[in-house]
Amino acid sequence: MDFATQRAVHDPLAALGSVPGEKRATEPAVDFDRGLSHDLDRGLARLDPLTVRPRISSRVLCAVFGLLMIAAAFGVWWLCVHTENGQSYDEIVWKQLPDNLPGWIAGIMNMVAQSWLVIAVSCALGAIGVATAVIRRRWWLVGQIAVLAALCWASTLLKGVLPRPFIIQTDSPVVNSAPSGHTVLATAAAVVLLIAVPRAARALAAVVGGTWAVLVGVSVMVGQWHRTSDVLMSILLVVGLTLIMLAFTRTSGMDDPGRRVSSVSVQIVGSVLITGGLLLMLYSAYVIWQVLPGLNIIASWAVQGSIVSSVVGIIGVTALAFGLLLALRHITAAPLSRLGLIGAPPAPPAQGAAPRGAR
Repeated sequence: MDFATQRAVHDPLAALGSVPGEKRATEPAVDFDRGLSHDLDRGLARLDPLTVRPRISSRVLCAVFGLLMIAAAFGVWWLCVHTENGQSYDEIVWKQLPDNLPGWIAGIMNMVAQSWLVIAVSCALGAIGVATAVIRRRWWLVGQIAVLAALCWASTLLKGVLPRPFIIQTDSPVVNSAPSGHTVLATAAAVVLLIAVPRAARALAAVVGGTWAVLVGVSVMVGQWHRTSDVLMSILLVVGLTLIMLAFTRTSGMDDPGRRVSSVSVQIVGSVLITGGLLLMLYSAYVIWQVLPGLNIIASWAVQGSIVSSVVGIIGVTALAFGLLLALRHITAAPLSRLGLIGAPPAPPAQGAAPRGAR
């Protein structure tokens, strides 16, 4: 261990570098609530790199799961667009879902399936997230949100690019309709809220955001604006892009050192969402396997199973996606370490200031 490292260990302030006396007397004490300066970042990174960036393993997990979700989005699109059974499945749900819902659910879906309402609520959720990030002075996070918004908007342009081959005769529009713009907007607003709020509100934001994404996704199917594959692709794309964005988290995109602790609510809600999502997806896959022989002939006995598997599948995928996002957001925002738990070293006193009690 060299002299500089030993000095940093025994005197944490030494890692921050020397400050001229005249300058030190005029500068205010460092306040983490007002953001970390470049010099402080460099000094703390020497003492504990986790104060300014997440663990490498956490960033790798974000990138891997993000890429997997994007791959799954295009996989769902390909299966439902480029295969006969896939197009038949989408067509059955598109035609039969509006007439096979219980009255009270149909009423809620028809109420949500208003373009102005989806836009208004989604913009409100997104605005709350951005405002929270600004109030908390998370400038790096604000930049990440801006990049994410641009990527989500760009993903909606795929609708005019992706092909939809003619395989079977359908009553639904023959042009490509994936991804769903309204579902992209709702999901993007939900994830912005989740990644922007402080630790205590993350679990609640995941539940609220996931519920809103499901409501909008199912409502655009009830209104016959979109197919099942459009909704699934939209949710997976947005969450996948968000996870990749989290891989670049650092400095003011993280929780303040000294306030980083494990969260019981994140652990419980994240575990329930991930486990429940996987179980619902398995059930949906089982039901699809059961009705598979009747899809290519659009058999009447396959209608109910197709509808149930579609709605359950959307809920399951959303739960899994938001559960993963909740867990990975927390481990990138609050990596546990010594300085992360106890906070930054105290600021040096102004030179020439009288000690307490001397006056």
